[in-house]
Amino acid sequence: MSAEPQIELVGIDKHYGEFHALKNISLTIEKGQFVALVGPSGCGKSTLLRSLAGLETISGGTMKIAGRVMNNVPPRKRDVAMVFQTYALYPHMTVLENMTYSLRLKGTSKAEANRAAEDVAETTGLSGLLGRYPRELSGGQRQRVAMGRAIIRNPKAFLFDEPLSNLDAALRVHMRKEIRALHDRLGATSVYVTHDQIEAMTMADHVVVMRDGVIEQQGSPLELYDRPISRFVAGFIGSPAMNFVAATVSADGCSAGLNTAEGGAVPLSGALEAGRRIVVGLRPEHLRAVPENGQFRLEVGPVESTGSTTFISSADGLVTLVQSERTGLKTGDHIALTIAPEHVHVFDADSGLRI
Repeated sequence: MSAEPQIELVGIDKHYGEFHALKNISLTIEKGQFVALVGPSGCGKSTLLRSLAGLETISGGTMKIAGRVMNNVPPRKRDVAMVFQTYALYPHMTVLENMTYSLRLKGTSKAEANRAAEDVAETTGLSGLLGRYPRELSGGQRQRVAMGRAIIRNPKAFLFDEPLSNLDAALRVHMRKEIRALHDRLGATSVYVTHDQIEAMTMADHVVVMRDGVIEQQGSPLELYDRPISRFVAGFIGSPAMNFVAATVSADGCSAGLNTAEGGAVPLSGALEAGRRIVVGLRPEHLRAVPENGQFRLEVGPVESTGSTTFISSADGLVTLVQSERTGLKTGDHIALTIAPEHVHVFDADSGLRI
């Protein structure tokens, strides 16, 4: 039996005057699912999230939450909770008062609201901080208060708008684990907007890649990594980013000659029309340096080591490869590389779509 849909979007459009911000967006989010909306600035992901929250009015289509049409329902009646990038805490209220504010607006008794806050504080690690004011908290603690304020409402869905972008790198890693763990404990339905594909890949069950107001591709993180539908998705998913090299299909149709200074070729997993112009996508982690007789060669440019990982870039900037071991390579050296045919992604040179 299929899972119950919690959020259903059918043909959603959003116009700002002449600007078409969302274009025929259709998306189903199942109950209990963690969905990440990812894409570059201006792709429409935050507009879509704000439309779900009721902070933006859609221009067309149908939006349902828990089976109920929400097109003209005001934000306060949608039973969703939004966690913002800026925390949006009341500075004159304590943590306890911030967390219980929505309950008190509903007429919940002070004692009942306080009990609920204590339960949520235990879940979010805020039990010793209920008497403090936001100014007395760290960034991570403020973000937990914002999440606690959302959790206490027991909403139909949690909407996260780039909640970690104001935190330092180490705290972002810690907080993304906390958010995902909270989601799992609560059995929540979460929609999470981010421009950081690492956040999307590590946190979400389902990733939606947006571009220019449309959904370019959606699926599980590994589906998008293994079979990106376009060069755009391939370049957006994966870190370091996929290498793209112009190539021409060889006479036998089973390999492609690279249009680089040192030439060479890569194998293809299926036969293509000889002479066809393509772009091959080569993930840095799938390239292997070999002592000799590689499929192609390159001149080494910058070599960067983090201790456990070494990043080697070509002198022309076209190719980066990642090695898990240390290397004695230096700028100006020449190396031979090889890659398995199943790891060679092929895109049309003009449309950018996967072949």
